[in-house]
Amino acid sequence: MSIKQTDERYIAHTYKRFDVTIVKGEGCLCWDDNGKEYIDMTSGIGVNAFGYSDPVWAQAVAEQAQLLQHTSNLYYTAPCAELAEILCTRTGMDKVFFGNSGAEANECAIKLARKYAAEHKGEDYYNIITLHKSFHGRTLTTLAATGQDNFHHTFLPLTDGFPYAEPNDIEGLQKLVSDNKVAGILIETVQGEGGVNALNADFVKAVERICKENDIVFMVDEVQTGNGRTGKLYSYMHFGVQPDVVSTAKGLAAGLPMGATLMSKKVSDVFSYGDHGSTFGGNPVCAAAAISVLSRMDDAFLAEVAEKGSYVKARLEEAGYEVSGLGLMIGIKTKKPVAEVLSACIEKGVLCLSAKDKLRLLPPLNIPTEQLQKAVDVIIASLS
Repeated sequence: MSIKQTDERYIAHTYKRFDVTIVKGEGCLCWDDNGKEYIDMTSGIGVNAFGYSDPVWAQAVAEQAQLLQHTSNLYYTAPCAELAEILCTRTGMDKVFFGNSGAEANECAIKLARKYAAEHKGEDYYNIITLHKSFHGRTLTTLAATGQDNFHHTFLPLTDGFPYAEPNDIEGLQKLVSDNKVAGILIETVQGEGGVNALNADFVKAVERICKENDIVFMVDEVQTGNGRTGKLYSYMHFGVQPDVVSTAKGLAAGLPMGATLMSKKVSDVFSYGDHGSTFGGNPVCAAAAISVLSRMDDAFLAEVAEKGSYVKARLEEAGYEVSGLGLMIGIKTKKPVAEVLSACIEKGVLCLSAKDKLRLLPPLNIPTEQLQKAVDVIIASLS
C-alpha cells in the first residue's frame, strides 16, 4: 500500500488531510513523495518556528537525546530548570508548569484559577469567562472553554462553568462578571481558529482592569500567538498588560510536544504537591529544543517578524483584500470559497491554512524574504 492508503487504513479518521505526502523539509521548503517542492506558509500550524530541520535546533535535540532523554519529574534536570528561568526572566512571571500541549497548558490554567478562587473567595467561585469564537483545546474542559458551538454538539455534557463574552464588548463582559461568581477570565489576543481576529487594545486593557478590581485571575492563551509569532515574544506584550497566567505551546519547542503554563507571583504558590502533574512535562529533549528556540528570539529577530508581517499585510491590502491578525499570524478574507484558494495554492507550490472563511498564514518566523515574496505572489494569484 502507498503511504496514503496505509494512513487511511490504520489511522483514525479525525483529520481531513490535503492530498499531499510530505517526505522531507528544509527551512521554509518541503517536498512531497513525487519530488514536488512547496513553500510552507503553515509551519505545522504555527509549530515549526524555524522551519524544517533547523540545524541549530536539530543539534540541540541530538546532543540532549544522547545525554538524557527522560527521567520523570521525580528528579531535577538542567534543561527543564534552565528553560523555566528563561521564560520567567523574559516575561516577569514567577513559576512555570510544563506539559505537552496547548490544551494541557490551558487545563492547568483553569485548575489554577479555580483553586485560587476557592481559597480566596469560596468554592462557588468557579466560573471561567472566555470569548465567543475562542479556541482553547479539545479535551472536554478546554472544549467547554472554547466559545464555538460547532465543537460541542457530539460531546455533551461538557464541563460546567464557562460563560462566553462577546469579543471587544467591555460592557457585556462587565455584566457577566456581575452576574456570575467568576474565578478567571481567559482570552486569546488574536483568535486563531476563530478566524484570526485580533482583539481591540481597549478591550484587552479592560479585561486586565476588571480582573484586578474583582480579584479574578487574568489568563492569556498564547498557544498560537506566543513564542514570537506576532512580533513580540508573547502577544500580550503588544497591549501593555501583565497577565496572572500565560499558557503556551506550539512554537515553544518548534516541533517537539511541549506546553507551558506561566504563573505570576499572585498565583505561583496555589498548587501544592500532587495538585497537578505530567509524566512527560519538562522532558529534557523538548526543553533543550525550546532553549534553542527562545535563545534566538531577541529584539532584532522579533522586529524582523513584525516587518515581514507588515510586508505581507501591505501586499494583500494593495491587492484589494481585507487582512486581519498580528505579525506573522495572518488572516485573509477571500472573495471565493477558501477551499478553492487552498487548492490553487497547493497546485502552484504553496501550502496555506484556513480559519473559518479566511485563508490563514503561519509561515516559519525566519522565512527568507525572497521565499516570502514568492509565496505572496502565488497567494495573490490564487485569491483572484
